[in-house]
Order: sequence, then structure tokens, then C-alpha cells
Amino acid sequence: MKLVAATSNAHKLREMRSILPEWEILSAAEAGFCRDVEETGSTFMENALLKARAVCKELHLPALADDSGLCVDALGGAPGVFSARYSGGDAAANRKKLLLALEGEKSRAAHFCCAIALVFPDGREIAAEGRTEGRILEKETGEGGFGYDSLFFSDELGMSFAEAGEAQKNAVSHRGRALEALKQQL
Repeated sequence: MKLVAATSNAHKLREMRSILPEWEILSAAEAGFCRDVEETGSTFMENALLKARAVCKELHLPALADDSGLCVDALGGAPGVFSARYSGGDAAANRKKLLLALEGEKSRAAHFCCAIALVFPDGREIAAEGRTEGRILEKETGEGGFGYDSLFFSDELGMSFAEAGEAQKNAVSHRGRALEALKQQL
């Protein structure tokens, strides 16, 4: 299957290609889609569908989009759908704001959530979600990954996502689980 990933995030694109090696996944830029789709949805799924529909409509190709984020129990689920723009700055600023928000907090339970949408030019839509549980560390640990990975301790792996290898992370990650669930529907 050939499709366009409705993302400009090189890390997400690499994960998608790694998890779905049997699919030819073009980046949005490679396919000629060079604008950002405004994420106005109130849920991860609404945002994933907005992006996939916009790319599919413009390019007339199947489009795969994800929206994902970190949900921290003690913060009422924040940063949630605002994960990428939590601080108004970059990923390092987001992590710093998260650590400040949890300062002195004993309960650090959190999960990553991912919604995946695949939209076809004929109007068919397939969607799936994935989730992985963990907690927020008190300081950054590990050199790999991106976003909040250095602060997210995976219960299943027994280490932060930033300490895990790519295959280890993909096996238990929210995105890996959402993509596997999507494959099952195909």
C-alpha cells in the first residue's frame, strides 16, 4: 500500500515506517503537501481525522495521520491534545514546564495516547487508538527518542522511552499499538 503520512514530524515518520515496513509511506512534503493543518479538535481522534482528511482531499491519495500526546493523571490529563505546544516553545521547554508542574507531586502516573486515522480517496475511513502506561520521572533520563520520551518511564519496559531502543519502544508504544490495531482492521 502506498500512502502519505500527514505529518512534518520526522521522528513520527520514522516510527511509522519502522512499524509498517510493508507499506510505502511518503512524507507529506515528498507528496507535495507543504502546509500545516490546524488541529482544532478537542480529542486526539478528531485531530488525526482533520489531518488525514485534508491531505487525502488535496492529494487524492490515501492519507495516514496520527495525533498523540502525554496525559498526566495529577494534571487532570494535561498536557493531552496540547502536548506539542504545552509551553508555547519547543520540546525542551515542554519538558521543563511539565517538571515544574509536577514539582512536589507524589502521584506521577501518566500514559501516552495515540489516535491513528487512515482516509482513502473513495471516502473510506479507518481509525484506531493505542495507549501505553507509565509515570513521569523527576529528571530526564536517556539520550534517544523525542518529545517527552526522556521523562516517560514505561511500566512494561522498566526504563524511559529515551533509554529504550527503537524496536523496544515501538513494541509497547502508543503509536505502535495504534498502528497494529489499524492493520488488523485492514
